[in-house]
Amino acid sequence: MTGRRSRQGGFTYIALLLLVAIMGVWLAATANVWHLRQQRDKEQELIFIGHQFRTAIERYAASSAGGARRLPLRLEDLLLDERSLEKRRHLRRIYTDPMTGGTEWGLVRQADGQIVGVHSLSTDTPLKTAGFEAKDSGFSDKTSYADWVFLAAVATAAPAARPNNSVPRNPASGGFK
Repeated sequence: MTGRRSRQGGFTYIALLLLVAIMGVWLAATANVWHLRQQRDKEQELIFIGHQFRTAIERYAASSAGGARRLPLRLEDLLLDERSLEKRRHLRRIYTDPMTGGTEWGLVRQADGQIVGVHSLSTDTPLKTAGFEAKDSGFSDKTSYADWVFLAAVATAAPAARPNNSVPRNPASGGFK
């Protein structure tokens, strides 16, 4: 009878090892799906925030006194516009970049230093490469989130090369690298 128990104990041990291996594979697959879902959510948040910055810059320019459209020199100018007697807020807050977790953004400036757009500083590769709205159609097939540039539709001159943490403009393709 002792021999019978040892054979059954070995079978139970193998079945338990097989169960642990299956659970490990299942957990790894679940973690991968969860990670991809989290990255897609961050991409959607980046697009939303980029649109907020784009709209704020356009509103800032539209509220300029006189005929000359002025653009902000700092992102903080969008929080409290003091150019007139009536103070205006074009943006609620400087949003956190969902891809980097920081509040620092790449800025696209005109030659005179006025901000015409923003972009993430993340060099990670996007999951989304197609299916963008018309205003974001230039994001298709970009190789990093830093290439997703949210330009306001108020630029009075071509943007200068983006400073320090930014990707330079590619004149040959008419867009940004």
